[in-house]
Order: sequence, then structure tokens, then C-alpha cells
Amino acid sequence: MRWRDGRRSDNVEDRRGSRIGLGGSGMRLGGGGILLLLLGAWLLGVNPLTVLSVLAGGGGETLQLPDASQQPPARGGAPTDAGADFVSVVLADTEDTWTELFGQSGARYAPPKLVLFTQFVRSGCGTAQAAMGPFYCPLDQTVYIDLDFYRELRERFGAPGDFAQAYVIAHEVGHHVQALLGTSEQVRAAQERAGEAQANALSVRLELQADCYAGVWAHHANRARQVLEAGDVEEGLAAAAAIGDDRLQQQSQGQVVPEAFTHGSSKQRVEWFGRGMETGSLEHCDTFRS
Repeated sequence: MRWRDGRRSDNVEDRRGSRIGLGGSGMRLGGGGILLLLLGAWLLGVNPLTVLSVLAGGGGETLQLPDASQQPPARGGAPTDAGADFVSVVLADTEDTWTELFGQSGARYAPPKLVLFTQFVRSGCGTAQAAMGPFYCPLDQTVYIDLDFYRELRERFGAPGDFAQAYVIAHEVGHHVQALLGTSEQVRAAQERAGEAQANALSVRLELQADCYAGVWAHHANRARQVLEAGDVEEGLAAAAAIGDDRLQQQSQGQVVPEAFTHGSSKQRVEWFGRGMETGSLEHCDTFRS
């Protein structure tokens, strides 16, 4: 992927090494913490409603975090290392792409912030662990990522390459686009009225649309700035396949439970990411009518 000459975003904050005040040896999960557990369950192949059930029956579960005094001092500010530099360029490219696409319809694109963290982070949605994977918090309109996830993507999920890493960021930015368009709120309202199976199905459609939006970004970024090199498309598709619910469930549970899907199968994720890349059209990303 050709990225080194790209613009750097001003919306990246480096919190790696930041301390998190815990107020004791553990932290009781509030609504925000539970939300992040549900958002992060896809990485572990766990049904988020199962997590919610466990928490509800546990009388107030406690999440044990490392002693804050053992954490390195906060760095803060803009990142300077190569990995963070890459993230900054990709984020800037999504800003340029979505600003143009929103502008075509007379709308203004308000870009998200992106926070780099290590192990744990406090977000507008609560405190999260790196094990949950990258996530987008709609309450503070921020993408959060521990760069160690890229090692997991490469070694655990078998999806190496810089474009695979860019896909991850573009997917989370896709959730930001959904928030700006009002799609996320509509889905959450529908899920509150739905049963478990229907709520899961809505979650799948939301995630597949974010995959499609990631493809839309890749389509326009390459057309405008020729960012793709040989093999990049295959890297992106491999990353989409690697985090399909069926593959994650097989790894973590030894079996596939389609009714518990929350993000879509590997085949579905590849299909929708590819559709966005091929068409470059938001209209072709309507997963809720397909």
C-alpha cells in the first residue's frame, strides 16, 4: 500500500502508557463497560447477549485490571513511531474521502478522533481492554485501537499486510459514518424492541455495512491517490474473512452457531467489503434491504 507520502491526520491522540484510575483492585462494570463488552465480543467469537446474561446474573461483576501504579507514565500528544504514523495517514485518507463523499450531497463530514492505547483505555463508552479489539464509541465519536491488534491480525488470524491493517481502521470509521447518518441509532432502537435472534441479525447487518463502507473508502482512495499496490486487495479480503463470526466461533468454541452471529460470516464480510470496493457507492451498501 502506498501511504508514506500521504497527509497525516491531526485527529490522532497517543494515550499509550496512560494510567487509568481504578479506585481499588477492580472496577465494577457500569452501563458503558457493559456496552464495550458487547461491542468487543466479536473478537472472541462470543455472543454478546450471552455476556450480558452472565453480567445480569452475577449481581455486579467486577473486572480486574492491573494496578495503575504499575503502568508506565502517560505520553499523550501526537504519535511519532512508524506504526502510529501509518494509522495517522490512513485516518487522514478516510477524512479526505468521506469529506468529499458527504460534500457531494451537500452535507458536512465531521471526522472522528482516533486514540492509540495500550492494554486499557477510558472512552466515552466506558473502560475497555485491548483484548476486545479496535472499537468505535459513538458517545465521543472516537475510534480506539491498541496497535498490538495488528500482531494478532497477522499471527492469530493469518491476515498480514498494511492494507489489511488499513481495512480495520476503515471499518471502524465506517461505524462513525453510520453514526453521522443516523443508522446506528435506528438499529439500536430496533434492537431494544427485538428478540435475541432479530437483534443479532440487525447487528450483523450493521457490521456488514461498515465493511462495505470500508470498501467504499478503498475504492475512492485508490481512484484519487492510487494507494493500492499488487496484492493489497487480497490482503483486505483476507482480513475481512479472518474476523468472520464463523471462523472466530470455530477457533474459540470449536463449533459454529449461525444464530449467534453478530458481525457476519467470513463469506458475508468478504462479499460486502468487495462490493464497496467495486462500486464505491453508499447506495450499494444497503445491507438492511439485501
